[in-house]
Amino acid sequence: MKKITAALVFTFMTAMAIGQVENPVTWSYEAKKKTADTYEIVITALIDNPWHIYSQNTAKGGPIATEIKFKPNPLLLVKAGKPKELGKIETVMDKNFGDKPIQVSFFSDKVQFVQTVTVKGNVKTNIAGTVEYMVCNDSKCLPPTKKSFDLKLQ
Repeated sequence: MKKITAALVFTFMTAMAIGQVENPVTWSYEAKKKTADTYEIVITALIDNPWHIYSQNTAKGGPIATEIKFKPNPLLLVKAGKPKELGKIETVMDKNFGDKPIQVSFFSDKVQFVQTVTVKGNVKTNIAGTVEYMVCNDSKCLPPTKKSFDLKLQ
C-alpha cells in the first residue's frame, strides 16, 4: 500500500511540475509626475534569460508586436503615437516566421515603454490599459499574453 501511495504522490507532483505555466516576463507600472498636469507613464518589462519580447515596431508577417493600449478617460490627453521604447534593441533577420527571413526587433533583459499624458484641469484620476506581447527564446514562443494595469495620477 505504501508503494502505491508513493507512486501516486510522485505522479501527482510530476504532473504539477509539467503543468506550470511559464511566465518569463515581470511587468511593473509607474506614473511619474513631471509638471502640475503632466505625467510620464513608465511600463517596465523584466525579461528572464534567454527570453525576449518584440518591439512595437515589428513588421507584419513576423511575431506579435508589443502593443500598449490606454483606456479612454475624458480627463486625460494621451500623447499621440506609440510609447517610447527604452532599452537595448536587437534587430535580426529571423527565418522562423515564414518562407523567407523577416527583420524582427526585440528586447532581452529589460525594456521600458514611456508615454506622456496630460491631465485636463486640476483633478485626481487614473490611467488604465493593457499590454499585449509575445515572448520567445531560441527554441519556442509562448502564446501572446495580455496584462492589465491601472495607475492613480496624483
